[in-house]
Amino acid sequence: MPAPKQTKRFAFAISGIVQGVGFRPFVYQLAAKHGLNGWVRNTSAGVEIEAEGIEQALDSFSDELISLSPPQSVIKTFKQTEIPLTGEEGFTIKPSQSLSGRFQLVSPDIATCTQCQNDVSDPRNRRYRYPFTNCTNCGPRFTIIEDIPYDRPLTTMKDFEMCPVCQAEYDNPLDRRFHAQPNACPVCGPRLWLVDKTGKELESADAIAEAAKLLKDGRILAIRGLGGFLLAADATNQLAVNTLRRRKHRPSKPFAVMLPDIAEARKHCFISAEEEKLLISPAAPIVLCKWNRESPICPETAPKQNYLGIMLAYTPLHHLLLKETGKPLIMTSGNLSAEPIAKDNDEALKRLGNIADYFLLHNRPIYSRYDDSVVMYEAGAKRVIRRGRGYAPYPVQTSFTDKEVLALGPQEKNTFCLLKDGYAFVSQHIGDMQNPETLDSFEETLAVYLKLFRLNPQIIASDLHPGYITTALAEARSASLDIPLVKVQHHHAHIASCLAENNCDEEVIGVALDGTGYGLDGHIWGGEFFCGGIKQGFSRQAHLEYLPLPGGEAAIKKPYRTAVSYVYTLLGEEGLNFFKNIEPEELDIIKTQLERKLNSPLTSSAGRLFDAVAALCGICQVANYDSQPAIELETEAGDTEFAQCYPFELDLDKGIYLIRLKGIIQGVLSDLSSGKTAAYISVKFHNTVSQIVLDTCLRLSARSGLTKVALSGGVFQNRRVFRQVIKKLEAEGFEVITHKEIPSNDGCISLGQAVIATSQGGI
Repeated sequence: MPAPKQTKRFAFAISGIVQGVGFRPFVYQLAAKHGLNGWVRNTSAGVEIEAEGIEQALDSFSDELISLSPPQSVIKTFKQTEIPLTGEEGFTIKPSQSLSGRFQLVSPDIATCTQCQNDVSDPRNRRYRYPFTNCTNCGPRFTIIEDIPYDRPLTTMKDFEMCPVCQAEYDNPLDRRFHAQPNACPVCGPRLWLVDKTGKELESADAIAEAAKLLKDGRILAIRGLGGFLLAADATNQLAVNTLRRRKHRPSKPFAVMLPDIAEARKHCFISAEEEKLLISPAAPIVLCKWNRESPICPETAPKQNYLGIMLAYTPLHHLLLKETGKPLIMTSGNLSAEPIAKDNDEALKRLGNIADYFLLHNRPIYSRYDDSVVMYEAGAKRVIRRGRGYAPYPVQTSFTDKEVLALGPQEKNTFCLLKDGYAFVSQHIGDMQNPETLDSFEETLAVYLKLFRLNPQIIASDLHPGYITTALAEARSASLDIPLVKVQHHHAHIASCLAENNCDEEVIGVALDGTGYGLDGHIWGGEFFCGGIKQGFSRQAHLEYLPLPGGEAAIKKPYRTAVSYVYTLLGEEGLNFFKNIEPEELDIIKTQLERKLNSPLTSSAGRLFDAVAALCGICQVANYDSQPAIELETEAGDTEFAQCYPFELDLDKGIYLIRLKGIIQGVLSDLSSGKTAAYISVKFHNTVSQIVLDTCLRLSARSGLTKVALSGGVFQNRRVFRQVIKKLEAEGFEVITHKEIPSNDGCISLGQAVIATSQGGI
């Protein structure tokens, strides 16, 4: 005889990204499929379910909750408990419930799904050409959420009352727009309109068609999108691109280009299978891909670059606009250099009025501004360069969360980080904190994170630099909250962030090759080798030798000054004969600064070494964006490969290895004198940097016994160096850990500060 069917009731508690991704309709339909009774609801901690039915059906239901969960969901915890039967009949979706102090993960914004793309392209569909179309599989999430649970009244869509048809979709558990919080249509949802730079609305039956016409005519448009404004121009129109550069005060820094689909992207770039996955992913980031020089995209889009930043349309508005123009469009952040992206209409008209000719506006409020993310695929993995749309506020899971910590990050490429319950919430890219508008954006974004994740910091962490605005903010917040402040050395934070991202609690050799960081001895660090770990602390074991920076910041902006310093300091007066292109008066001033040590801080920065070599090669004498000399030096090397290096020495001085650079500078000048090309010198120099890393790690390993190496710092966004260093270290038996989800540049600093603060109480 068959075994009797036994009825049971289970409670399920599920956390992760389980709201705003169609999880409740999925549960509802799954319960119906298995003939179960009970209910499901959102809470501020996740999703709760009670299900009652025969045991075999419950087992299948439980298995499929995980195996068949919606594609955009991420289940972090899953708890199943048997509870008493209630005899409940039917399965319902209960109202959401807020739980005091509890939080849940929040979904990033998601690129438009194929079904919604079809809706806006179908003349028979009621959402034909409607630019705010979305469903539970796509659309805005983080940018519109004001609080949790993620329900429409707690989003910026609360003021748009749904029409009966949209309401019916929203209420139907079998519809893909069931409880899609941004659900809208042309009848009841946000609208789009076009204005000139004075704010006067243009008379047009179709704002998108008119905007496309203006773009094809070479005009520059400011377009309000998901997380703020983008500035758009025809990427094949040299005059339009140069006009955008001039107005945006951005003479050289590359622009990103938006394309309608992967087929069009292949006409402009050589795209690997891994890069294609990134481009078409729900995050839809900007991906750096090898540029096909046969492309009609004009060179001024990304001067002196082998790689082009491209992204695919990620909102219905983008899809419609690209289809209408039939052109690749530059889509760059709607800001002036170093300012935050503009998010509100009035703000954009005020701040972007001298850049854009026209503004494509809408009335769906943006609660949190964030930029497009930038990634590359290198050394077998995705590498995030700028973290924003599609990735933030998704956290890093890490074991270093003993206390609730707020880390305020560095001065440039700022992010902040919050630690709580096994998660590190690293914010989206915020920018340069010296700018007042960025400071406002920082405070605004921090308030959002503190509220969403219910965090009450027990410790504040900051950089060690006494002049950073973030340090002053941390001091003030620590005093006002009466909680400890922990100051963390910049490059300790770099290595700690790499370890935290990889959940590594061992001691390692940490290699931080970077631009600028305030050192424990008051000098400017940036070419550092440490031994240690997050809990054990770090000790500096090797570094590039100190050399002076005449004029400090002026030398960073004018790399030829750094080149003069390195040549004069290492080779003496005779070396100055090389600088025939510098006015004798300026050369004398630099020389006097060096001799008298006037405003010439000492630095061990790897970034400045790249600057000096780029300037000596004539590649970049004046930098107008961060890392320009190093990026253009790498571009010069192209695909050329050979093994030669410049000589360098490792001197042991009071227990610390000093990496002597005289042989490198001497070798570069010798090669230039003998007529070697800049490309040849670039290849040889990159080989040298990777050899320095290998030789130094071998010395430190022999002394310490450590065989694991962590790489961090902006220099490791140089593909050639990054690839070579990993290859050489692994060939010698080292295990290498690297950044993937968090940038290796200063965007990672806040994570490192936070985990050091919670683990050690600082250094």
